[in-house]
Amino acid sequence: MRLTRFYIILVTIPALLAGISIFFGRYPLTIENVFNVLFGLVLNHNVDPTHLGIVVHIRLPRIILGAMVGASLSVSGAAFQGMFRNPLVSSGMLGVSSGAGFGAALALILFDHFFWVYPFSFGFGLIAVLLCFIIGRFTSANQSITLVLGGVIVGSVFSALISFLKYVADPMDELPAIVFWLMGSLSRADYTHILVAGIPMIAGTIGLIAVKWKLNVLAMGDREAQSLGLNVKAYRLFVIICATLATAGAVCVSGVIGWIGLVVPHMGRMLTGNDNRRLIPACISIGACFLIIVDDISRLLTSSEMPLGILTSILGGPFFIYLLKKTKGRQW
Repeated sequence: MRLTRFYIILVTIPALLAGISIFFGRYPLTIENVFNVLFGLVLNHNVDPTHLGIVVHIRLPRIILGAMVGASLSVSGAAFQGMFRNPLVSSGMLGVSSGAGFGAALALILFDHFFWVYPFSFGFGLIAVLLCFIIGRFTSANQSITLVLGGVIVGSVFSALISFLKYVADPMDELPAIVFWLMGSLSRADYTHILVAGIPMIAGTIGLIAVKWKLNVLAMGDREAQSLGLNVKAYRLFVIICATLATAGAVCVSGVIGWIGLVVPHMGRMLTGNDNRRLIPACISIGACFLIIVDDISRLLTSSEMPLGILTSILGGPFFIYLLKKTKGRQW
C-alpha cells in the first residue's frame, strides 16, 4: 500500500502542476475561458477560436513536451550517476548535448527550414556517443573511466566546432538562431514534436525503468556485479543506449538545457535514497515538475521569453550548493 501511494503521488503531482500551468501565459485568459475551452472540447460545444488556439495548440503541447523533456533528462542523469558511481555525472556526460548542439547549428546554417534541426541534432547526439565508444576501444583500461574521458574529449571537440560555426555564421540571421537554440527553449513545441521526439524519449525512459533494479547492482562495481551473475558489459551498454535515446530526443526539440540531469537526481535521493527502484520513478516525476515550473517562470518573468538554459543555471547552481551543504555527501 505504501508503494502504491508512492506511485500515485508521483503521477498526481505532475498532472496537477500541468493543469495549473494551462492558466499561465502572457495572453490574459480567465479561469472561465480555460474551462470553457476544455469542456467545449469534451462536450463538442462551440468555443472561442482564439482561446482554443492558445490553450490547445500553444500551452498544452508546450506543457506536455516540457514534462517529457524534464523527465527524460532527469532519469538519464540518475541512471548515469548510478552506473558510473559519480554524483557529478549528468545526462549529457557522453557528449550528447554538445553533439546535438553542433548538429542543430550545422542545420541552421545549411538549410532554410527549421525542420532539419531536429534530425541533425538527434543524429549528431548519437554520433557523439558512438565516438565515445570508439575512443574507449583504444585502451584496455577500465571501461567506465574511458567512457567518461571519451565524453570529455568528444564534448570538447564538438564545443569547438560549435564555436567555429558561430564564427562563420551570418551575424544577422543564422548566429542569433544558433545562440537562442543553444540556450534552450520550448517555444516551438507542437504535437508533431511530441510525437516524433517522444518516441526515443519514451523508449529510453521505459528501458531505464525496466532495468532500474539492475542499476543497484551496477552501482556496486564491476567485480561485485559479475560475482552476482550480471552481464556487466551488456547491461552497461543497454543503460547507455536508453539514456542516450532519452537525452538526444529531449535535446533535439528543446535545445541544450543544463543542470536538470545533475540536480534533479540529487533531489530524488533526498526523498527516496539511493535505491534506483524508487529513485528512477521519482526522478521522472520531479524532472517533469521542475521543467514545467521553469518554463512557467520563463513565460511570465519578462515580456520576451527567457531561454530555459539561463533559468536552470540560475536556479540549479545555488540549489546544488544547498544540496551539498544539506546532505554533506551522505547520499553517496
